[in-house]
Amino acid sequence: MKLYDFAQAHNPRKVRVYLAEKGIQVPLQTVDLGKGEQRSLEFLKINPLGVVPVLELDDGTRIPESLAIIEYFEELHPNPPLIGTDPVSRALVRGYERRCEQGVLAQAATIFQHTSPFFAGRVDQTPKVAEIARKNLTARLAWLNDELKDREWVAGERISIADITLLIGVGWAKVAKYELDPAWTNLNRWYDAMKARPSAQA
Repeated sequence: MKLYDFAQAHNPRKVRVYLAEKGIQVPLQTVDLGKGEQRSLEFLKINPLGVVPVLELDDGTRIPESLAIIEYFEELHPNPPLIGTDPVSRALVRGYERRCEQGVLAQAATIFQHTSPFFAGRVDQTPKVAEIARKNLTARLAWLNDELKDREWVAGERISIADITLLIGVGWAKVAKYELDPAWTNLNRWYDAMKARPSAQA
């Protein structure tokens, strides 16, 4: 078994944080995106779309996409549960995870793509797109701050993949030079708690 992923020193990776929370160790094969290794013929044989992460099983089966990889491991290792323990809690976790994915992580990535010199010449950078994404990100984070008023974790009483996705999203926001509003006391308290977990260094 092997996990193909890229090294990101300033921002944790979703699958690796999940695996650390579970206490699961999987050999890592880093893919250097800066050097374009994801577009090499060798890697395109592993994932024709040229994106990471990809989990390669011992029998050669390859599972792409973070959430699919997480679901695979959750089936094999249900404890500690990170996607709920019953139909209702699982649905709530998946719902909140989706909201964090679309409203935080995707918006932060859009800001980064349209403002960072790293993407200059790689995408058609448009300031208006970054501005819209920034407004969307602010609205979603403000909503999450309200959601966290009376609970410790995003989706309920225990940490879940929703918290992991939000951690990654806030990390990307910071990479895109977007900082959390100090007035979001609930969200900042949550973020400090997540950063303090050993898994956040994965």
